[in-house]
Amino acid sequence: MCNVSLSTGYLPDSQKKAVVTPVLKKSDTDPNEPKNYQPISIVNFVSKLIERLAMDQMTQHLSDTGLMPKLQSAYRRHHSTETALVKVLSDIIDAADKGQVTLLGLHDRAPQLIPSITTY
Repeated sequence: MCNVSLSTGYLPDSQKKAVVTPVLKKSDTDPNEPKNYQPISIVNFVSKLIERLAMDQMTQHLSDTGLMPKLQSAYRRHHSTETALVKVLSDIIDAADKGQVTLLGLHDRAPQLIPSITTY
């Protein structure tokens, strides 16, 4: 079923259903405020398996073709916000050791953008 779904690009309607549960983003927020919740979708095993296989194939393709940015941390195995932070901190320390001024620009609403560091 997984191979047919991936090769045809078709997912049966039975696999498109989810139970959505609202979960508080932070325990210290007001539970009466809808904006403080984040939806968690519980899908069945086969849907989750197909999702994982598709993600693995796409990630492999991006890596094989050189389309995955070298410093991309999200959606990669053995990479996380921690590894991204270590890279940024290392670049800042290297710049300081060279006597350079560092300007760090971050944008909260564009997760696809990698933070840029400019040294002078």
